[in-house]
Amino acid sequence: MRVALVHDWLITEGGAEKCLEAMHRLFPQAPLYTLFYNPELVEKMGFASGQVQASFLQGKRGIKENYRRYLPLYPLAVESLDLCEYDLILSSSFCAAKGVLTRADQLHICYCHSPARYAWDMTHSYLRDHNLEKGVKAKLARLGLHYLRMWDAHSSSRVDDFIANSNYTAGRIWRAYRRKAEVVYPPVDLQMFGGNKGKSSYFIFVSRLVPYKKAPVVIEAFKKLGLPLKVVGDGPQMNTCRRLAGKNIELLGWKEGRELAALLGSARALVFAAEEDFGIVPVEAQAAGTPVIAYGRGGVTETVIPADGHNWETATGVFYQEQSAAALEAAVRRYLDWEGLFRREALHNNTLRFNKNIFTEKIDAYIKTRYNALANLSAGV
Repeated sequence: MRVALVHDWLITEGGAEKCLEAMHRLFPQAPLYTLFYNPELVEKMGFASGQVQASFLQGKRGIKENYRRYLPLYPLAVESLDLCEYDLILSSSFCAAKGVLTRADQLHICYCHSPARYAWDMTHSYLRDHNLEKGVKAKLARLGLHYLRMWDAHSSSRVDDFIANSNYTAGRIWRAYRRKAEVVYPPVDLQMFGGNKGKSSYFIFVSRLVPYKKAPVVIEAFKKLGLPLKVVGDGPQMNTCRRLAGKNIELLGWKEGRELAALLGSARALVFAAEEDFGIVPVEAQAAGTPVIAYGRGGVTETVIPADGHNWETATGVFYQEQSAAALEAAVRRYLDWEGLFRREALHNNTLRFNKNIFTEKIDAYIKTRYNALANLSAGV
Protein backbone atom coordinates (compact mmCIF):
# COMPACT_ATOMS: atom_id res chain seq x y z
CA MET A 1 0.00 0.00 0.00
CA ARG A 2 1.59 3.25 -1.16
CA VAL A 3 0.62 5.99 1.32
CA ALA A 4 0.81 9.78 1.17
CA LEU A 5 0.12 12.19 4.05
CA VAL A 6 -1.42 15.61 3.41
CA HIS A 7 -1.55 18.49 5.89
CA ASP A 8 -2.69 22.09 5.36
CA TRP A 9 0.50 23.87 6.40
CA LEU A 10 3.26 23.52 9.00
CA ILE A 11 4.33 26.82 10.55
CA THR A 12 3.70 26.28 14.28
CA GLU A 13 3.06 23.12 16.28
CA GLY A 14 -0.40 22.66 17.72
CA GLY A 15 -2.93 19.88 18.24
CA ALA A 16 -3.32 19.19 14.50
CA GLU A 17 0.43 18.77 14.12
CA LYS A 18 0.51 16.30 17.02
CA CYS A 19 -2.02 14.20 15.12
CA LEU A 20 0.16 14.42 12.02
CA GLU A 21 3.16 13.25 14.05
CA ALA A 22 1.19 10.18 15.14
CA MET A 23 0.23 9.48 11.51
CA HIS A 24 3.89 9.82 10.56
CA ARG A 25 4.82 7.22 13.19
CA LEU A 26 2.18 4.92 11.69
CA PHE A 27 3.52 5.43 8.15
CA PRO A 28 7.16 6.57 8.62
CA GLN A 29 8.09 6.20 4.93
CA ALA A 30 5.06 8.10 3.59
CA PRO A 31 5.84 11.46 1.97
CA LEU A 32 4.13 14.56 3.28
CA TYR A 33 2.36 17.00 0.95
CA THR A 34 1.49 20.46 2.24
CA LEU A 35 0.79 24.02 1.06
CA PHE A 36 3.87 25.50 2.77
CA TYR A 37 6.05 24.68 5.75
CA ASN A 38 8.76 25.69 8.17
CA PRO A 39 11.80 23.42 7.51
CA GLU A 40 12.83 23.46 11.18
CA LEU A 41 9.40 22.27 12.28
CA VAL A 42 9.14 19.35 9.83
CA GLU A 43 12.64 18.24 10.83
CA LYS A 44 11.64 18.40 14.50
CA MET A 45 8.56 16.29 13.70
CA GLY A 46 10.79 13.56 12.29
CA PHE A 47 10.38 13.98 8.53
CA ALA A 48 13.52 13.23 6.54
CA SER A 49 15.09 15.64 4.09
CA GLY A 50 13.28 15.38 0.78
CA GLN A 51 10.23 13.69 2.34
CA VAL A 52 8.13 16.89 2.27
CA GLN A 53 6.57 18.27 -0.92
CA ALA A 54 5.09 21.79 -0.87
CA SER A 55 2.85 23.70 -3.27
CA PHE A 56 3.87 26.80 -5.22
CA LEU A 57 2.98 28.87 -2.13
CA GLN A 58 6.20 27.79 -0.42
CA GLY A 59 8.18 30.43 -2.29
CA LYS A 60 5.77 33.33 -1.80
CA ARG A 61 7.11 36.37 0.01
CA GLY A 62 6.02 36.59 3.65
CA ILE A 63 4.03 33.34 3.48
CA LYS A 64 5.15 32.16 6.92
CA GLU A 65 4.33 35.43 8.67
CA ASN A 66 1.18 36.44 6.74
CA TYR A 67 -0.22 33.19 5.38
CA ARG A 68 -3.85 34.30 5.83
CA ARG A 69 -3.25 36.86 3.08
CA TYR A 70 -2.92 34.02 0.57
CA LEU A 71 -6.19 32.32 1.57
CA PRO A 72 -7.84 32.79 -1.89
CA LEU A 73 -5.01 30.76 -3.45
CA TYR A 74 -5.36 27.74 -1.15
CA PRO A 75 -7.83 25.80 -3.34
CA LEU A 76 -5.62 26.20 -6.43
CA ALA A 77 -2.49 25.37 -4.43
CA VAL A 78 -3.84 22.16 -2.89
CA GLU A 79 -5.17 21.00 -6.27
CA SER A 80 -1.69 21.48 -7.74
CA LEU A 81 -0.29 18.68 -5.53
CA ASP A 82 0.16 15.50 -7.61
CA LEU A 83 -0.71 12.35 -5.63
CA CYS A 84 -1.44 10.03 -8.54
CA GLU A 85 1.08 7.36 -7.56
CA TYR A 86 -0.44 6.49 -4.17
CA ASP A 87 -3.06 3.95 -3.09
CA LEU A 88 -4.03 5.67 0.17
CA ILE A 89 -4.27 9.41 0.82
CA LEU A 90 -4.46 10.23 4.54
CA SER A 91 -5.18 13.94 4.95
CA SER A 92 -5.05 15.96 8.16
CA SER A 93 -7.30 18.90 7.40
CA PHE A 94 -8.56 22.05 9.11
CA CYS A 95 -8.76 24.15 5.95
CA ALA A 96 -7.91 22.90 2.47
CA ALA A 97 -5.93 19.63 2.69
CA LYS A 98 -9.00 17.47 2.09
CA GLY A 99 -9.38 19.10 -1.35
CA VAL A 100 -6.50 17.28 -3.05
CA LEU A 101 -7.38 15.72 -6.40
CA THR A 102 -7.54 11.91 -6.40
CA ARG A 103 -8.39 9.08 -8.82
CA ALA A 104 -11.44 6.87 -8.49
CA ASP A 105 -9.36 3.86 -7.45
CA GLN A 106 -7.55 5.68 -4.63
CA LEU A 107 -8.78 5.69 -1.03
CA HIS A 108 -8.85 9.14 0.57
CA ILE A 109 -9.44 9.21 4.33
CA CYS A 110 -9.57 12.65 5.92
CA TYR A 111 -8.91 13.21 9.62
CA CYS A 112 -10.84 16.46 9.97
CA HIS A 113 -9.90 18.81 12.80
CA SER A 114 -12.59 21.26 11.69
CA PRO A 115 -14.39 22.48 8.59
CA ALA A 116 -12.75 25.87 7.92
CA ARG A 117 -14.17 27.94 10.78
CA TYR A 118 -13.98 31.31 9.09
CA ALA A 119 -15.83 29.97 6.04
CA TRP A 120 -18.72 28.47 7.99
CA ASP A 121 -20.15 29.09 11.46
CA MET A 122 -17.53 31.67 12.54
CA THR A 123 -17.72 33.88 9.43
CA HIS A 124 -19.42 36.83 11.13
CA SER A 125 -17.18 36.79 14.22
CA TYR A 126 -14.11 36.45 11.96
CA LEU A 127 -15.10 39.55 9.97
CA ARG A 128 -15.92 41.45 13.15
CA ASP A 129 -12.64 40.51 14.87
CA HIS A 130 -10.65 41.69 11.84
CA ASN A 131 -12.59 44.97 11.42
CA LEU A 132 -14.10 43.81 8.12
CA GLU A 133 -17.73 44.77 8.62
CA LYS A 134 -17.85 47.84 6.37
CA GLY A 135 -16.10 49.18 3.31
CA VAL A 136 -14.47 47.78 0.18
CA LYS A 137 -12.16 45.41 2.05
CA ALA A 138 -15.15 43.99 3.91
CA LYS A 139 -17.00 43.31 0.66
CA LEU A 140 -13.95 41.63 -0.86
CA ALA A 141 -13.51 39.53 2.28
CA ARG A 142 -17.15 38.39 2.18
CA LEU A 143 -16.80 37.54 -1.50
CA GLY A 144 -13.62 35.55 -0.81
CA LEU A 145 -15.21 33.63 2.04
CA HIS A 146 -18.27 32.91 -0.11
CA TYR A 147 -16.00 31.44 -2.80
CA LEU A 148 -14.05 29.42 -0.20
CA ARG A 149 -17.32 28.10 1.27
CA MET A 150 -18.50 26.86 -2.13
CA TRP A 151 -15.15 25.23 -2.89
CA ASP A 152 -14.97 23.69 0.59
CA ALA A 153 -18.41 22.09 0.26
CA HIS A 154 -17.68 20.86 -3.27
CA SER A 155 -14.25 19.43 -2.40
CA SER A 156 -15.69 17.42 0.50
CA SER A 157 -17.03 14.99 -2.12
CA ARG A 158 -13.42 14.04 -2.94
CA VAL A 159 -13.08 12.39 0.48
CA ASP A 160 -14.12 8.73 0.78
CA ASP A 161 -14.28 8.72 4.60
CA PHE A 162 -14.19 11.41 7.25
CA ILE A 163 -12.79 10.86 10.72
CA ALA A 164 -13.57 13.67 13.19
CA ASN A 165 -11.57 14.67 16.25
CA SER A 166 -14.73 14.97 18.39
CA ASN A 167 -18.48 14.48 18.28
CA TYR A 168 -18.77 18.27 18.11
CA THR A 169 -16.65 18.31 14.93
CA ALA A 170 -18.63 15.39 13.50
CA GLY A 171 -21.76 17.53 13.90
CA ARG A 172 -20.10 20.44 12.11
CA ILE A 173 -18.98 18.12 9.29
CA TRP A 174 -22.58 17.00 8.86
CA ARG A 175 -23.89 20.58 8.78
CA ALA A 176 -21.24 21.78 6.31
CA TYR A 177 -20.86 18.74 4.04
CA ARG A 178 -23.80 16.43 4.87
CA ARG A 179 -21.26 13.66 5.49
CA LYS A 180 -21.11 11.28 8.45
CA ALA A 181 -17.82 10.93 10.33
CA GLU A 182 -16.25 8.36 12.62
CA VAL A 183 -14.91 9.92 15.84
CA VAL A 184 -11.34 9.27 17.01
CA TYR A 185 -10.01 11.60 19.71
CA PRO A 186 -6.56 13.19 19.11
CA PRO A 187 -3.47 11.74 20.82
CA VAL A 188 -2.08 13.13 24.08
CA ASP A 189 1.33 12.26 25.54
CA LEU A 190 -0.01 11.46 28.99
CA GLN A 191 3.39 10.33 30.26
CA MET A 192 4.99 13.71 29.52
CA PHE A 193 2.31 15.63 31.40
CA GLY A 194 1.93 13.29 34.35
CA GLY A 195 5.04 13.95 36.45
CA ASN A 196 4.54 17.25 38.32
CA LYS A 197 2.67 17.13 41.65
CA GLY A 198 3.67 20.43 43.30
CA LYS A 199 1.29 23.40 43.04
CA SER A 200 2.07 27.12 42.86
CA SER A 201 -0.15 30.19 43.26
CA TYR A 202 -0.79 31.06 39.60
CA PHE A 203 -3.50 30.25 37.05
CA ILE A 204 -2.49 29.57 33.45
CA PHE A 205 -3.81 30.35 29.97
CA VAL A 206 -2.23 28.48 27.02
CA SER A 207 -3.18 29.42 23.48
CA ARG A 208 -2.27 30.99 20.18
CA LEU A 209 -3.04 34.69 20.62
CA VAL A 210 -5.67 35.08 17.92
CA PRO A 211 -9.10 36.72 18.33
CA TYR A 212 -11.34 33.67 18.77
CA LYS A 213 -9.18 32.35 21.64
CA LYS A 214 -10.34 35.35 23.76
CA ALA A 215 -7.03 36.11 25.50
CA PRO A 216 -8.00 39.79 26.16
CA VAL A 217 -11.17 38.62 27.92
CA VAL A 218 -9.12 36.34 30.18
CA ILE A 219 -6.63 39.10 30.97
CA GLU A 220 -9.43 41.57 31.76
CA ALA A 221 -11.05 39.08 34.16
CA PHE A 222 -7.82 38.36 36.03
CA LYS A 223 -6.93 42.05 36.28
CA LYS A 224 -10.19 42.53 38.17
CA LEU A 225 -9.68 39.39 40.25
CA GLY A 226 -6.10 40.35 41.13
CA LEU A 227 -5.00 36.71 40.92
CA PRO A 228 -1.66 35.75 39.30
CA LEU A 229 -2.00 34.56 35.70
CA LYS A 230 0.64 33.21 33.34
CA VAL A 231 -0.18 33.58 29.62
CA VAL A 232 1.61 31.04 27.42
CA GLY A 233 1.38 31.71 23.70
CA ASP A 234 2.20 34.02 20.84
CA GLY A 235 0.38 35.46 17.85
CA PRO A 236 -1.18 38.58 16.32
CA GLN A 237 -2.74 39.73 19.61
CA MET A 238 0.51 39.70 21.61
CA ASN A 239 0.81 43.51 21.60
CA THR A 240 -2.84 43.86 22.62
CA CYS A 241 -2.24 41.47 25.51
CA ARG A 242 0.86 43.41 26.58
CA ARG A 243 -1.12 46.65 26.69
CA LEU A 244 -3.90 45.05 28.76
CA ALA A 245 -1.76 43.07 31.18
CA GLY A 246 -1.47 44.27 34.78
CA LYS A 247 1.24 43.52 37.34
CA ASN A 248 -0.39 40.20 38.23
CA ILE A 249 -0.22 38.92 34.63
CA GLU A 250 2.93 37.45 33.09
CA LEU A 251 3.30 36.92 29.32
CA LEU A 252 5.71 34.03 28.74
CA GLY A 253 5.57 33.60 24.97
CA TRP A 254 5.29 30.16 23.43
CA LYS A 255 6.34 27.11 25.47
CA GLU A 256 6.13 23.44 24.62
CA GLY A 257 7.21 19.95 25.65
CA ARG A 258 8.39 19.39 29.22
CA GLU A 259 8.60 23.12 29.92
CA LEU A 260 4.88 23.47 29.16
CA ALA A 261 4.14 20.29 31.13
CA ALA A 262 5.88 21.75 34.19
CA LEU A 263 3.96 25.04 33.90
CA LEU A 264 0.64 23.22 33.57
CA GLY A 265 1.41 20.88 36.44
CA SER A 266 2.25 23.71 38.86
CA ALA A 267 -0.80 25.83 38.02
CA ARG A 268 -3.88 26.03 40.23
CA ALA A 269 -6.14 25.76 37.16
CA LEU A 270 -6.07 26.15 33.39
CA VAL A 271 -8.33 28.81 31.90
CA PHE A 272 -9.73 27.82 28.49
CA ALA A 273 -11.84 30.53 26.86
CA ALA A 274 -12.38 29.47 23.23
CA GLU A 275 -15.06 27.44 21.50
CA GLU A 276 -12.84 24.74 20.03
CA ASP A 277 -13.61 21.65 18.00
CA PHE A 278 -11.54 19.57 20.41
CA GLY A 279 -8.93 21.52 22.35
CA ILE A 280 -5.92 19.43 23.35
CA VAL A 281 -4.59 21.74 26.09
CA PRO A 282 -7.41 20.97 28.59
CA VAL A 283 -6.57 17.27 28.29
CA GLU A 284 -2.88 18.00 28.82
CA ALA A 285 -3.73 20.09 31.89
CA GLN A 286 -5.82 17.29 33.40
CA ALA A 287 -3.02 14.82 32.68
CA ALA A 288 -0.75 17.18 34.64
CA GLY A 289 -3.19 17.10 37.58
CA THR A 290 -4.65 20.56 36.94
CA PRO A 291 -8.41 21.25 36.79
CA VAL A 292 -9.90 23.35 33.97
CA ILE A 293 -12.05 26.48 34.03
CA ALA A 294 -13.59 26.48 30.55
CA TYR A 295 -16.14 28.14 28.32
CA GLY A 296 -18.65 25.30 28.18
CA ARG A 297 -19.16 24.90 24.45
CA GLY A 298 -17.47 22.81 21.79
CA GLY A 299 -15.12 19.89 22.23
CA VAL A 300 -14.29 20.77 25.82
CA THR A 301 -17.70 19.40 26.84
CA GLU A 302 -16.36 15.97 25.80
CA THR A 303 -12.99 16.26 27.55
CA VAL A 304 -13.82 18.00 30.86
CA ILE A 305 -16.34 16.75 33.42
CA PRO A 306 -17.91 19.82 35.09
CA ALA A 307 -18.29 19.89 38.87
CA ASP A 308 -21.82 20.17 40.25
CA GLY A 309 -20.86 20.33 43.92
CA HIS A 310 -21.32 16.59 44.49
CA ASN A 311 -19.52 14.60 41.76
CA TRP A 312 -15.99 14.82 43.15
CA GLU A 313 -15.21 11.21 42.14
CA THR A 314 -15.31 12.32 38.48
CA ALA A 315 -15.26 16.16 38.32
CA THR A 316 -12.32 17.74 36.46
CA GLY A 317 -13.34 21.37 35.98
CA VAL A 318 -15.82 24.25 36.00
CA PHE A 319 -17.79 25.62 33.03
CA TYR A 320 -19.12 29.09 32.30
CA GLN A 321 -21.63 29.88 29.56
CA GLU A 322 -20.78 33.34 28.19
CA GLN A 323 -17.51 34.58 26.66
CA SER A 324 -17.27 37.65 28.89
CA ALA A 325 -14.93 38.79 31.64
CA ALA A 326 -17.81 38.89 34.13
CA ALA A 327 -18.84 35.28 33.42
CA LEU A 328 -15.24 34.12 33.71
CA GLU A 329 -14.77 36.02 36.98
CA ALA A 330 -17.81 34.26 38.43
CA ALA A 331 -16.49 30.88 37.29
CA VAL A 332 -13.08 31.52 38.88
CA ARG A 333 -14.74 32.48 42.17
CA ARG A 334 -16.83 29.31 42.03
CA TYR A 335 -13.67 27.31 41.37
CA LEU A 336 -11.95 28.91 44.37
CA ASP A 337 -14.81 27.74 46.59
CA TRP A 338 -14.34 24.16 45.34
CA GLU A 339 -10.60 24.10 44.65
CA GLY A 340 -9.64 21.71 47.45
CA LEU A 341 -12.31 19.17 46.48
CA PHE A 342 -10.95 18.21 43.05
CA ARG A 343 -9.17 14.85 43.07
CA ARG A 344 -6.01 14.07 41.14
CA GLU A 345 -7.22 10.50 40.57
CA ALA A 346 -10.37 11.76 38.82
CA LEU A 347 -8.27 14.02 36.58
CA HIS A 348 -5.93 11.14 35.71
CA ASN A 349 -8.72 8.66 35.00
CA ASN A 350 -10.50 11.09 32.67
CA THR A 351 -7.43 11.43 30.45
CA LEU A 352 -6.84 7.71 29.87
CA ARG A 353 -9.23 7.66 26.89
CA PHE A 354 -6.98 10.15 25.06
CA ASN A 355 -3.81 8.06 25.18
CA LYS A 356 -1.75 8.46 22.00
CA ASN A 357 -1.57 4.67 21.56
CA ILE A 358 -5.38 4.50 21.39
CA PHE A 359 -5.35 7.09 18.59
CA THR A 360 -2.79 5.12 16.57
CA GLU A 361 -4.58 1.79 17.07
CA LYS A 362 -7.97 3.19 16.02
CA ILE A 363 -6.63 4.99 12.95
CA ASP A 364 -4.66 1.91 11.90
CA ALA A 365 -7.65 -0.41 12.35
CA TYR A 366 -9.98 1.93 10.46
CA ILE A 367 -7.58 2.25 7.51
CA LYS A 368 -7.02 -1.51 7.27
CA THR A 369 -10.75 -2.25 7.38
CA ARG A 370 -11.59 0.27 4.68
CA TYR A 371 -8.62 -0.57 2.46
CA ASN A 372 -9.30 -4.32 2.62
CA ALA A 373 -12.98 -3.75 1.88
CA LEU A 374 -12.07 -1.66 -1.17
CA ALA A 375 -9.53 -4.26 -2.34
CA ASN A 376 -12.14 -7.06 -2.01
CA LEU A 377 -14.68 -4.99 -3.92
CA SER A 378 -12.20 -4.36 -6.73
CA ALA A 379 -11.38 -8.07 -6.86
CA GLY A 380 -15.06 -8.99 -7.00
CA VAL A 381 -14.93 -10.93 -3.71
